[in-house]
Amino acid sequence: MVEYLDKVSPQTGPHKYYIAFRYADPLSDSAVLEMKKDGVQRAIAFTQYPQFSCSTTGGSLNELWRSLKRNNLQDEFQWSVVDRWPDHPGFINAVSERIKEGLSTIPEEHRDKTIILFSAHSLPMKVINRGDQYVQEVASTIQHVMHHLNFSNRYISTWQSAVGPNWMGPQTVDVIKKLAKRGDKSVLVVPIAFTSDHIETLSEIDIEMAEEAEKAGLEYFRRAPSLNDSPHFTKAMGDIVREHLLSRVNSSSQYPLRCPGCTNDQCRNILNPANPM
Repeated sequence: MVEYLDKVSPQTGPHKYYIAFRYADPLSDSAVLEMKKDGVQRAIAFTQYPQFSCSTTGGSLNELWRSLKRNNLQDEFQWSVVDRWPDHPGFINAVSERIKEGLSTIPEEHRDKTIILFSAHSLPMKVINRGDQYVQEVASTIQHVMHHLNFSNRYISTWQSAVGPNWMGPQTVDVIKKLAKRGDKSVLVVPIAFTSDHIETLSEIDIEMAEEAEKAGLEYFRRAPSLNDSPHFTKAMGDIVREHLLSRVNSSSQYPLRCPGCTNDQCRNILNPANPM
């Protein structure tokens, strides 16, 4: 992505990336300290969650701002944020290409009859009922992808990784069982809210759901490859950053809109914003 940006946007270069996680190395503290060491002045917090949720992007940005304050760097960098990109054309194209790859592994006579299950990480209903925008943005991504594919297959929006009652449903694994029970033969699972492989794709989908699909009698169970290092995805990320820089805005227009039921005063803040408000 950085190499692409250096080519298409030399006026904003040179570009460098830093990775900041909340719960695993490299943590936000490590990232901001390295930025200080490198003499960075202008920074973009670029979420790797395509669809915004207070529990993902919102929490990650809040932790980034806390990290800056912990390290007395709150005035060191000028910030803007790429807080969501659920229907960016490059992202939609990259997902569509991965779906085509997944469908190509299914025998041709079953391909058109394959049901696409767009599986996103579930959320507690209490978060959704506060006004979280995640569900509507996942739906927007799905609709844009299917439009890009000319609605080639039947499709369902499903949810995975619920860890208790009263979470968003239906759960992907339950849908798989019900489809098999009614006689459907072929399913392609698309991890629509994840951009790279990790435990929820490699274990939960590829192993656990695959085992349940086999037990239920599903003939063909496949998963669309994650975006990972897809050239389409690399270009899409670069275009998202380039367009953000050209726009000279600090965030999307939706970002300042706090959930109606929000109880966290820190939410939707940008520390030391780069552009005049």
